[in-house]
Amino acid sequence: MAVTGILGKKVGMTQLFDNNGEVHPATVLKAGPCVITQRKTATRDGYDAAQIGLVEFVKQSRLSKAELGHLGKNNLPPVRLLREVDIEVEAATGDGEKSKVGDRVLVDIFEGEKFVDVIGTSKGRGFAGVVKRHHFGGGPKSHGSMFQVTGSIGSSAFPSRVFKGMRMSGHMGTDRVTMRNLRVLGIDKEENLLVVEGSVPGPNGGYVLIHKAKKPPRERRGFAGAGTVDPLKASKRQAGKKK
Repeated sequence: MAVTGILGKKVGMTQLFDNNGEVHPATVLKAGPCVITQRKTATRDGYDAAQIGLVEFVKQSRLSKAELGHLGKNNLPPVRLLREVDIEVEAATGDGEKSKVGDRVLVDIFEGEKFVDVIGTSKGRGFAGVVKRHHFGGGPKSHGSMFQVTGSIGSSAFPSRVFKGMRMSGHMGTDRVTMRNLRVLGIDKEENLLVVEGSVPGPNGGYVLIHKAKKPPRERRGFAGAGTVDPLKASKRQAGKKK
């Protein structure tokens, strides 16, 4: 499947132990099932992409007439969410038309992938102060002082204003957050589950968009085993031969 992402839901967190006995925090994600509801092409839309929908039970009365008409053109079931994801174009064949409307998108698209990017909405914290929102140190905690007070926010005579971007109290949470390069720990194709290392934004049951990692980290030197060439040692050996 040439689609690079899938919609899912955060199930919860757990911990896994590796062969060395070290514990790793892990998040379980229910990835899909999804269906392709629309194909964007470079000739018609100016770019290549696929619109996917998360297949979940939803009443038709919850959908607008525009959404029902959009899905009804291809006899697709009602979907919970609609998002656009990129399309992979195979370099060997140049085939970008492999995916079409009505194709299913399952968790097996991440088979063989080491890292993924997860996009979600963070938990809402309401109106928060600077200590909780921006991790300020606060003031003295005794002798009648205000511990969580913001403090000075600018000069008085010049420039006689508050600069834009000043960190202050305000609404916290419900932001679009992207967690990049989460390591894939396991895939369950039967239950459409994806286990990643680390935390994922949002509450349990929150919807997320899972992408193949756009900028995966480089592997460490010597990670591939004894056959890996160390450039520093190779240059020293070459210098010794010249002498």
